Amino acid sequence: MLNRRAVLAAGLAMPAIAHAQGWPNRPLTVIVPWAAGGGADTVTRIIAAGIEQELRQTVNVVNRTGGNGVVGHSAIATAPADGYTIGTGTSEFVNFRLLGQADLGPNSFDLISRISLIPAGVTVKADGPWRDFAAFAAALKEGRKGQYTGSGVGTGGAWHLAAAGMTKAMGLPADQIRWIPSQGGAPALQDLVAGGVSVFTGSPVEAKALADAGQVRVVAVMGSERMAAYPDAPTLKELGIDWTFENWFAFLAPRNIPAPVRAQLVEALQKAHARPEVRRAMADRGIVPIWETSEQFATFASRVSDTAGGLLRELGLARS
Repeated sequence: MLNRRAVLAAGLAMPAIAHAQGWPNRPLTVIVPWAAGGGADTVTRIIAAGIEQELRQTVNVVNRTGGNGVVGHSAIATAPADGYTIGTGTSEFVNFRLLGQADLGPNSFDLISRISLIPAGVTVKADGPWRDFAAFAAALKEGRKGQYTGSGVGTGGAWHLAAAGMTKAMGLPADQIRWIPSQGGAPALQDLVAGGVSVFTGSPVEAKALADAGQVRVVAVMGSERMAAYPDAPTLKELGIDWTFENWFAFLAPRNIPAPVRAQLVEALQKAHARPEVRRAMADRGIVPIWETSEQFATFASRVSDTAGGLLRELGLARS
């Protein structure tokens, strides 16, 4: 015979179990804090197609730009905790508090897993003055601080750190390249083509269509090895510059999703991420897939915050 406490416990558990059994019974939403066409958007749409196959539900990718990623990340953190809205977090959210941009950080989210690694690159205008990295580097060294401009993300974002670390490794000030903030890779590349900025230090993945069209040229990559999509672009290491930089994207969710729903959600995301067509689509674009536990992700986020903090302080951007 069940006692009263057991009956009450069973009654409390029933809504969560029923919710999990009925999930998902409507479309899901994935929030991307950056503009359509950029790296985060590209990765998200590739995996979203896999999620649709796993769950047999529509997955709507929604771009919520603004505030160096703050607007979109805030929307992820404050979404209903029902398993129907998640987001693609980018490395910027780790530093929002340090930059004084928002009271958001790793503890504001349910950290599900990193999903991809994408190396930074050095991309210039195809009909500009630099045909290779050596020419670009010479101009940087001969020019005055701030003479040449870079873009790809908001101030203090991942691609800004990529540029700062590169110039520092070249023996130049971290702020040798004057940063022009943007809402993501796609608009920054359009500025590059139009001659509004000197260099794009975001992912070569984002530059592929314009590179194929002969409008931009990837003269180097910041990964540990050359990219299959750009076999002629050397790594900075090959060029004698001791600097690598790989940005990362991750699945985040609002905190406190009911445990049974969260378990199904994470399982569906992991299976979608592992689908052969999803892996192939990422590999074709030079995107490195990654999946880990929430605990591993949290440990990584803490470590990368320390590294980024040093560069942000050198750039004079840290508020604490």
